[in-house]
Amino acid sequence: MKALFISREDLIKNTPISGDMDFDKLIQFVNIAQDVHIQGILGSKLYDKLQSDILAGTLSGNYLTLVTEYIKPMTIQYSFLEYLPFSSYTISNRGVFKHTAENSTNIDTHELSDMKGSCRATALHYTKRFTDYMNFNSTLFPEYLTGNNDDMRPDRDNTFYGWNI
Repeated sequence: MKALFISREDLIKNTPISGDMDFDKLIQFVNIAQDVHIQGILGSKLYDKLQSDILAGTLSGNYLTLVTEYIKPMTIQYSFLEYLPFSSYTISNRGVFKHTAENSTNIDTHELSDMKGSCRATALHYTKRFTDYMNFNSTLFPEYLTGNNDDMRPDRDNTFYGWNI
């Protein structure tokens, strides 16, 4: 079993995702965000500790603050970033379908790229907040700096924001 760091309500309140969105269509993107982005930022040991505490219902103290104030905002933004390219598609046993609504037009790839860039910048902002916090408070979270060769080590250098030409 896997714990999610965010809820449906967290996504709805903090992104442009509509309140009538079926969470079943979003949950795989939350999982991807946690596996691809969040685990790399936290490192395996801290990620696993938080997962265990959430599943056991024992998340508290500094760890609760860490999740609430730093990890949730990152997870929300990375989840939205992962969802965005697939937001207008449904994949079923009959194929891949693109949805359109009356009185609407689909955005072009340039507009989607701009939206993804904006989402990525927001996610990186929250990642930097987390990293800055951990640089000053890592002693509160011993799992952050421990691990062995089989573990993912935390990505503590998230200052690369892409190429500017």
